[in-house]
Amino acid sequence: MIWSQTFGEGEDLILIHGMGSASTAWKTITPELRKRFRITLIDLPGHGNSAYDPGQHMDPPALSELVFRKIHELGIHKFHVAGNSLGGWVALEMAAANPTQVLSVTGVAPAGLWLTPFWTRLPGAAASKHLASGLKVMAPNLVRFEWARKIGFASVSPLWKELSFETCLDATMAMGSALGYFPAWDGLLKKRFDKPISSDIPVTIIFGDSDNTLPARTCQERILAPAHSKWIILPECGHAPMWDHPHEVIIEIVKTAGISV
Repeated sequence: MIWSQTFGEGEDLILIHGMGSASTAWKTITPELRKRFRITLIDLPGHGNSAYDPGQHMDPPALSELVFRKIHELGIHKFHVAGNSLGGWVALEMAAANPTQVLSVTGVAPAGLWLTPFWTRLPGAAASKHLASGLKVMAPNLVRFEWARKIGFASVSPLWKELSFETCLDATMAMGSALGYFPAWDGLLKKRFDKPISSDIPVTIIFGDSDNTLPARTCQERILAPAHSKWIILPECGHAPMWDHPHEVIIEIVKTAGISV
């Protein structure tokens, strides 16, 4: 089972977080989005409030199927979906697999758009996970210090000094608690997203110009995105555009859904 929370009014919008993150990553944009959508937040297995089952396949297609089952249980059958990083890949998989149910897709720095798949976990990613796990107990005090926030977030956001205490604390706690982090890493190895998505489904891809996690030279291949995709590069923006430029991300999700801004 995976945890979910639904709130707001309007057409359904599913928000899917990234690897080592949690649904709390969307706090910067949900207050505005809930005015236009009925939002369902998802915690992927071993992330946030969702337990990790060692028998659960953690590759993006399997996670896509799992999210579909969850939202069907909630009585949702047609919806918009937005995802960050791994969540963006899962969102693309959902649109490819079930074109009659997905109304639009917004990939917020989506993973999977690389020509050459990863064959091993990145050493830096493992170090980040171990650091967060070790500091989890002290995180509420540590993230109050600028030097600690720099260590944790300077590689993620060029605007790390402007990130709120809550955003930094939520992210640190999510990473430190994510039992599904390494299984999710293993689930994407030797894979990429390269499936067709119906041109009837609006797709927007958003990357930051300073994304060190999924850099443009290796992980932002437009040829793998649907040909009809709208492709946006935000300035002064890292791997979490919803943190660095929440207003712009809100606008693009709304416009992709075909709702008046």
